Amino acid sequence: MDTPTAVPANYVPQALALFEKYGPAEAIVHQGRRLTYADLRCGVLHLAEALHGQGMVAGRAVAVVANNHPDVVMLHFALHLLGCRSVWVAHAPLEHQLDFLGQARPDALVYDPRTHAGAGVELARRSATPAVFSLGPAALGTDLWQAPRRALDPAATTGEPTSVFQTSGTTGRPKLVHHRNVLFQTILELATRWAGEGRPTRHLYYGVFWHVSSQLGVMGMLFAGGTQVMCDSFDARQFFTLIEQERITSTNAASPRLYELLDCPLLGRTDLSSLEMITLGGSTVAPARLTQALERFGPIVRVAYGMSEAPLITELNGDEHDPSRPHLLRSCGRAYGDVRIAIRDEAGRELPPGHHGQVWITGSLVMAGYWGQPELTAGTLVDGWLRTGDTGHLDQDGYLYLVGRDQELIVTGPGAVNVYPGPIENVLTAHPDVHDAAVVAVPDDAYGETAYAFVVPVPGATVTPEQLRDLVTERLDTNWTPRDVEFVDALPMIGYGKVDKRALRDRYLARTGAAAGSPE
Repeated sequence: MDTPTAVPANYVPQALALFEKYGPAEAIVHQGRRLTYADLRCGVLHLAEALHGQGMVAGRAVAVVANNHPDVVMLHFALHLLGCRSVWVAHAPLEHQLDFLGQARPDALVYDPRTHAGAGVELARRSATPAVFSLGPAALGTDLWQAPRRALDPAATTGEPTSVFQTSGTTGRPKLVHHRNVLFQTILELATRWAGEGRPTRHLYYGVFWHVSSQLGVMGMLFAGGTQVMCDSFDARQFFTLIEQERITSTNAASPRLYELLDCPLLGRTDLSSLEMITLGGSTVAPARLTQALERFGPIVRVAYGMSEAPLITELNGDEHDPSRPHLLRSCGRAYGDVRIAIRDEAGRELPPGHHGQVWITGSLVMAGYWGQPELTAGTLVDGWLRTGDTGHLDQDGYLYLVGRDQELIVTGPGAVNVYPGPIENVLTAHPDVHDAAVVAVPDDAYGETAYAFVVPVPGATVTPEQLRDLVTERLDTNWTPRDVEFVDALPMIGYGKVDKRALRDRYLARTGAAAGSPE
């Protein structure tokens, strides 16, 4: 979508003005360190001047290899203030990261030696990036906190900031999702409205800053003048401790994390009175688990659906649930902001409510395209609409229901029936002995492919795989019944709160020696 003429070329000067306005208010809390908005603004300008002194100007691409840290937040704004293109390297296998950098072709690389000393050096050397910087003393590269600085005037910034994000790569070669200034400007405008409406102001952050959805969450809270309590990794016990200690008012939780919280014994012993909103995202929430969350946390549980290509598509607030509408437990909500949703068939024709098809969306939060991948862009963006790759349907009231990804479709049974993992996973997780579940397609001699389930049982579970298979048969039918149910200690994760189903399928294939041409 083209940037409207009324939108400024660069959102960061407005953000810095907000930071100056908030001044002494607490902006970021991280490992006992407490930064004010004045500290945040000072750090952004320091890093921007250091990068400027090292020759980074508008249009340059700078890759970032880092974890959650206040310095990384400052670096993000500094790069965008200069009008640079930030290139966010995901926590992925080295070869995927090198492939991503090879496609993005950055002019420089910045890494955090506190968390990525070895990885940063390895990526810098093997990708042959022209310039290398670090956020602190390091074995390789110029320390940006000690580098000579070149003064700049934030108000005179003219370059358009953009960002490139690495997808998980679970379906093949990494895709380079490209977002322009309009995305960040939209978040800034929405956040200033939140501030005026008295939205939650102390946010517990467990995201990964290299992911666009997490990044926008941090930015939105800071634009609104709230406090980000940042953590390096998720721990259920730490979560409940921080809720009490920091009087947290809002937080995010991917579905697997929510399940850990619901099963944690501290849930019933923690003062949650400050908590006003829990946003669930990353992957579909099982209806049984969402019911538990509403019972234990109250009507503050918000469901959000998005992806790297469009960070926020729908939302479903906790107060929308009531006993007369139990079907909403399976929904991910209605369109957010200016997003429009259409369900279309394989020929691109729009389908009426109640009919399953491909989910298409359009709006200001949709990506500009895939950087350096015009053919992929042309196949994904059609006349301003994004083909999400998800399958689902809309009801008469505009609520969206997802059943899975196009790539997860399992065609099986004597009638070549279309089966999706989502409904099977929902049945499995509804059993009280099941903590979490994931379903993948595996080769089948009779039907080409069939479903196979990996289940994480709760401690002390007595349910058997056969009983779970029978439950799926009873609730759905034999076409949806997994060939087998395999108990595992945990599900492998990739990206922000997503199960690595490719790893699960590869595990099955390696163990069984099945054909390599299994479904992607």
